[in-house]
Amino acid sequence: MCDDLPKKKSSDVISYQIIKSATSQAANYRAACRARSGAEFLSKMFIVVEEADETSFWLEMRHDSDLIDESKFQKLFKESGGIIENIFKCKKKC
Repeated sequence: MCDDLPKKKSSDVISYQIIKSATSQAANYRAACRARSGAEFLSKMFIVVEEADETSFWLEMRHDSDLIDESKFQKLFKESGGIIENIFKCKKKC
């Protein structure tokens, strides 16, 4: 998705931030799965929430800059929100 952006400074910044926050979600989720305690698990999962929220922010920036197709934006934004929602459901179970 980031490779589809036009090559200009503003697009490069948005792409870089989306890639950083999205990959951080994956890395921190993996770390949470290896947590040694419930507290460590929740701590890592809240980092995942922060990164998912940041990804949503950058997707909104891309959308507001007319740099993404509406249907693609809606799909990705919904997915990002779903990650956050599912983590809060998990927290209630812990």
